[in-house]
Amino acid sequence: MPAIEVSGLRKAYGNLEAVRGVDFAIEEGEVFGLLGPNGAGKTTTVEILEGYRRRDAGEVRVLGHDPERPGPDFRERIGVVLQQSQLWPNLTVRETHAVFAGYYRAPRDVDEVIELVGLTEKRDARAKTLSGGQKRRLDLGVALVGDPELVFLDEPTTGFDPAARRAAWEMIRSLRSLGKTVLLTTHYLDEAEQLADRVAVLRDGVIVRVGTPRELTSSDLEVEIRYRRSGEEVVLRTTEPTRVLNELTADALARGEELEALEVRRPTLEDVYLGLVEEETEA
Repeated sequence: MPAIEVSGLRKAYGNLEAVRGVDFAIEEGEVFGLLGPNGAGKTTTVEILEGYRRRDAGEVRVLGHDPERPGPDFRERIGVVLQQSQLWPNLTVRETHAVFAGYYRAPRDVDEVIELVGLTEKRDARAKTLSGGQKRRLDLGVALVGDPELVFLDEPTTGFDPAARRAAWEMIRSLRSLGKTVLLTTHYLDEAEQLADRVAVLRDGVIVRVGTPRELTSSDLEVEIRYRRSGEEVVLRTTEPTRVLNELTADALARGEELEALEVRRPTLEDVYLGLVEEETEA
């Protein structure tokens, strides 16, 4: 059974249809990225899955539960990292984790979680003294202390410096190795490309593309080939890179020359994403 199943999901606010018939499934142990510009319907979709917002239509199953009418163990089986949160400013990192651990029947060891999120050196620091990135780590630790099966990560690395982001990526990869299912929303396309097993691009309330990052970046977008000839940079764009490279290298060999500064650049997930968003703008 998939960890999450969504079929025909709809939600409107007055005359605005925020979600217009969304369908997708997330397998157990999968890291699934939900991408889209502001106003695409990401937050509404995730809040419905978490059980914090009612849907207008469609079927939703999260860990076998309808989140609108969850069973008694539903909340213990999910962890949520909100985009913004407000924890007790005067509690220490360890005290904060201990408070939340007390809400669960079988929590993870508090010190183990603090180490997992990289806050060991700050375990006795008050929350109000933490940096923005450290507060996000605290949010993540609070979400993990109940040892959830499914983790919702909403913009988890906002405010992180590059080193902290990379450390967070390793932590999210470790969740996969532990068999956790992760639903990740992020504005960092490189983050989704690095972490997600599959991604869905949400635009104007509907999913316009879903697949692995490799599937999406191996679509019909053009590959860029760059090289230098007689001191001039030559840029070619093609959907047939093998054929074009064969012709270029054959010609260079026939002339007894090297193709200087040869570079082949395939489209990134960001290229695919921006292309899909631009389709909306042009429409």
